[in-house]
Formats: sequence, C-alpha cells, structure tokens
Amino acid sequence: MGSYVLNFDFVFDNLGILLQGIVITLKLTAISGFIGIVVGFFVSLLAMSPYKFIRWPTIAYIEIFRCTPALVQLVWIFYCVPIFLGIYIDPIPMAILALSLNITAYNAEAYRAAIQAIPSSHHDASIALGLTKRVYTLYVVFPQAFITAIPVLMTNMIGLLQQSALVAIVGIADLMYQAKNLATSSYRPIEVFTVAAVIYFMLSIPFSLLVTHLEKVLNRRIRGRS
Repeated sequence: MGSYVLNFDFVFDNLGILLQGIVITLKLTAISGFIGIVVGFFVSLLAMSPYKFIRWPTIAYIEIFRCTPALVQLVWIFYCVPIFLGIYIDPIPMAILALSLNITAYNAEAYRAAIQAIPSSHHDASIALGLTKRVYTLYVVFPQAFITAIPVLMTNMIGLLQQSALVAIVGIADLMYQAKNLATSSYRPIEVFTVAAVIYFMLSIPFSLLVTHLEKVLNRRIRGRS
C-alpha cells in the first residue's frame, strides 16, 4: 500500500449519508422483492399454460431475463422504456420495474419447480371435492408451492439486495451511489468501499441464516412424511 494509511474517521463521520443510501437500497429490495414473490407465482402458471400463445411468450420473457446481465436490463429499461412511451418516468419507479422484472423471472422458475413437485393425488382430491380451478390454484397449489420454494425465494432476495447496487450507475442515491461519492470526495476508496461491503454483508446475512433454517425445517417435514 506504499504510504497509504488507513483512516476510517471520514467514513464514520459520514455514516448518515450512507444511512440515506441504505434506506433507498432497502426500499428497492423490499418493493421489488414483494412484486417478484407475488407476480412470480402467476408467471409460473402462465409458463405452464396448455396454450402455446400464452406459454411461449412467458417462457421467452423468463429466459431473456435469466440469460442477460441485470446491468444490461437496468440500463435498457431505464433509457429505452421512456423513449418508447414518450414520457419521463422517475428513476425510482424505473429501478423498481427493472429489478422486479428480473427477480420475477427467477421466482417464476422456482415456483414452477415447486408446483411440479406437488403430488398429482392432490389434484385428483380437489376434483373429487368439486373445487373450482381458481380455488384449487389459490388454496391448494399456491400454499404448497410457496412453502417448497421459500428457500429459493429467499436466496433470490439476497441476490436482489446485491443487484440493487447496480442502480448507482443510473444516478439513484442508494448505498453504492453514496459510497462512490464519498470515496471520490475523500480519496479514501479502501475505507469507504470496505464499510459499504460490510453493510451489504450485514443486510444479507439475516436472509442467509433464514434460508438455512427454512431448509432444515423443510427437510424435517419431508422426512416426517416419508
């Protein structure tokens, strides 16, 4: 490091600025994550539709967002969608749209795998009970698929939290944006980005621990049924 001397005082004196960025980061993650969890289920149903004109466009959407970089998606949506619509859209809604489309695609795959794991006997029982397709989907399929998919959904939330840092490139004042500004103004990139990395870790670790716990609970349930 040569003559470079670590000094975290500047970072600690400006924690309030980083806190403002954390609020934006958590807001983007929470809203986009909720949309992804809810909409992802219905997208998975469309991806399994018996009608090709519904199934294939849905699968195409899922694969496009799973097979292209999130940064490319964010930049494309942020700059191209307003051109197509001919109107200005605030940056935060645009970021939420981009992040939601991305995580919805991943969650749809998680739900699809969970739905396919539901025993066919449950479908037969619903027919015997005279349940409508809507009731069967909402009260039989969704609860089971959600429980089974929870570990993957939570893992996707961790990825979403980390991907939210990409919004800094389009000028949204999230944690990464504020950290970049502080690093530039203080010439202390090591200290600032180290603290930012620790903050992202502290925000992500509860989700990681929750995933581990839920996997253990689900494994116990599965062994109890066998």
